[in-house]
Amino acid sequence: MTTVHENIAIVLENIAAACARVQRDPAEITLVAVSKTNPADAVLEAVAAGLQHFGENRVEEAGTKIPLVSAQTDKPITWHMIGHIQSRKAKDLPSLFQVIHSVDSIGLAEKLARAAAAQDKTVDVMIQINISGEESKSGLEAVGWLKNNAVRDQLLQDMQHILALPGLRMRGLMTMAPIVETMEQTRPVFADLAALRQNLSETLNQPLPELSMGMTDDYPVAIEEGATLVRIGRAIFGERNP
Repeated sequence: MTTVHENIAIVLENIAAACARVQRDPAEITLVAVSKTNPADAVLEAVAAGLQHFGENRVEEAGTKIPLVSAQTDKPITWHMIGHIQSRKAKDLPSLFQVIHSVDSIGLAEKLARAAAAQDKTVDVMIQINISGEESKSGLEAVGWLKNNAVRDQLLQDMQHILALPGLRMRGLMTMAPIVETMEQTRPVFADLAALRQNLSETLNQPLPELSMGMTDDYPVAIEEGATLVRIGRAIFGERNP
């Protein structure tokens, strides 16, 4: 059985190797340890190993775990919301999370903006993009954006709307790749999101420095295609607890 500390070392080695293949600096990559379903003790073990960024996907679980972790360490931690967000839970997010990866609709963005403003906070957000076309995936629709003017225009309009909302600081895009047999099969999805990010940044005249893409099964390819945040759970904490 490997320890969390040993697993982190392996993941960091893999990140460095992926960066070397495409001549990137590993310092450009933020490792977000996906701590959902894992106890506070596991988070603290990862903190002791040097990690500062942690991802949760359920408000209820995070609401209990985050105070427990905070009470036991004085090291700086950034909490990332990476899961689907129910609209009625939006009001709870600004007090728990500094970064929200899964803003998947105009309506959710508006609710988050109102909640952040009411709490006098500004939250960093990623806009979740459905770029693969899977019906099971949430996000702003972007299938075929390069050739389909209607898709591209709607996406641009939605992004402009979100940019104008108070309380939110748009940092970039997020996507989830399909489950496939080999990680190489995810490359077109990640490359497409990177190209979309570049296009939107130029069209909006807005820096969008972050690309949140890549998980345990495919993060080396995501890094090769431009990811700046990778969301790694199983490779760090082992198989998910029920």
